[in-house]
Amino acid sequence: MLSRFRAGAVAASLAVLATTLAGCDRPAPSAAAAAPIPVTVQTVSTQPWNTTVQSIATVRARESVALTAAVSDVVEKVYFESGDAVKAGQLLVTLRGNSQQAALNAAQATFEEADQLYRRQQELIGQQLVAKSTLDTQRALRDAAMARVAQMRSDIGDREVRAPFAGVLGIRQISPGSLVTSSTVIATLDDIERMHVDFQVPEAQLGLVRLGNEVSGVAAAFPGERFRGEVSAIDSRVDENTRAVTVRADFANPERRLRPGMLLDVRLYQPERQALVIPEIAVVQVGRESFVYRVKADDSVERVDVRTGERRDGKVEILDGIQAGERIVVDGTGKLRPGLKVRGEAAGAAAPRPQAAR
Repeated sequence: MLSRFRAGAVAASLAVLATTLAGCDRPAPSAAAAAPIPVTVQTVSTQPWNTTVQSIATVRARESVALTAAVSDVVEKVYFESGDAVKAGQLLVTLRGNSQQAALNAAQATFEEADQLYRRQQELIGQQLVAKSTLDTQRALRDAAMARVAQMRSDIGDREVRAPFAGVLGIRQISPGSLVTSSTVIATLDDIERMHVDFQVPEAQLGLVRLGNEVSGVAAAFPGERFRGEVSAIDSRVDENTRAVTVRADFANPERRLRPGMLLDVRLYQPERQALVIPEIAVVQVGRESFVYRVKADDSVERVDVRTGERRDGKVEILDGIQAGERIVVDGTGKLRPGLKVRGEAAGAAAPRPQAAR
């Protein structure tokens, strides 16, 4: 009985082995016979493109000053409020100058007396009643009195603080009755109709910077809003510590949204040119190598090494490797190997609408 069972098991094993060997003799399906892989395909073409330099910039007023008095004295009157827009030469503050005014009156009287005596001696010199040396002495006394008057007027003028240029005042720091010195800040004054935006450009990119280059900037205070200006100055020196050069751009600021001290994320643009630009997701990066999958005439793909340039806004410039008019795989590269066939859908094509059931 046991011998019959063992004989049956051996016979079954031999049957399974025969079936397996028969299956191995059948040819495996080839890669060409496999179904094409669905991918998104795009035809490479030239597009307008401009190289950019990105940096962080500091906003500065075109003219900026901390207003101070030229002398130490007590504030008599204040003629402005915080945030006022003022004109050039506008009176802002007067300091007490009672003693200076009295000294001016005395100097004026001394000058008038010396001038009258000089005129009288001029009349007498013609009659030879006064020596010429006496007239010369009196002229010197008159001129000295005149200089004293000018000095006292200057002292009184130093007790008036005026706006050196048109602009917007900051927060007022003094009040009537305050004692101010030459180091006391009365307020800040900034000309913010146009702003200077200073940023650093690496030495390696200095050749890309030209006067008049377009510059755009984005401030954290106004997300989504882009301010525009142009390069107005390039520093004459490269900083030996940072190996960068300071570039200044001039920004119009009619609405006064930009303020001194703000940070801007700026981009400096080169003049527009035509370049091969493809979606960044089409480029496969493996270590230091970059390549794309090019679609051949028989719808199979091949790997093509490319040299990339600048990347921006989800796009990348191709400097070498492919040419305009060639088809490349944009989406679906992770499923591909050289030689596989693809079924391409044009990039941006709308998906077919499902038909309604009847």
